[in-house]
Amino acid sequence: MSQSESVSVRREIVIAAPPEVVWEYLVNADLAAGWMGQRVELDPRPGGIYRVQVIPGNTARGEFVEVEPPHRLVYTFGWEPGENGTVALVQPGASTVEIRLEPREGSTLVRIHHRDLPTEASAESHAAGWDHYLERLIKAAAGGDPGRDSWLPDA
Repeated sequence: MSQSESVSVRREIVIAAPPEVVWEYLVNADLAAGWMGQRVELDPRPGGIYRVQVIPGNTARGEFVEVEPPHRLVYTFGWEPGENGTVALVQPGASTVEIRLEPREGSTLVRIHHRDLPTEASAESHAAGWDHYLERLIKAAAGGDPGRDSWLPDA
């Protein structure tokens, strides 16, 4: 792979809700915490913070780059050092997530492109994370309860 090529993850899902509703689940910290995080801090404006403690010891951090409600969201993404001092393969802000929302007959087509990942292994790991959390978003944004995150340690 050449230096100019980017390792990335792409996903498409359909959610039984209009883009305006899905948008809120992406930018409203309280709603986002219901499907993808324990502690969520979002300031959805260019330069605003994106910070989500997904599970204990795993906190994603970046900043919003482009915010075009309710159709397009771009933010940088990476992982803070672990609580045990481990350094993340994808540093905070090192990759970019672009989310596009397109209306589809009462539903929303969600297109995600997570690019600038450093290796195929990191892309595979992030793909598994997207698959897990997008299933939860489908339920939450459609008005359902995604339940307790199965990736959380038992209390």
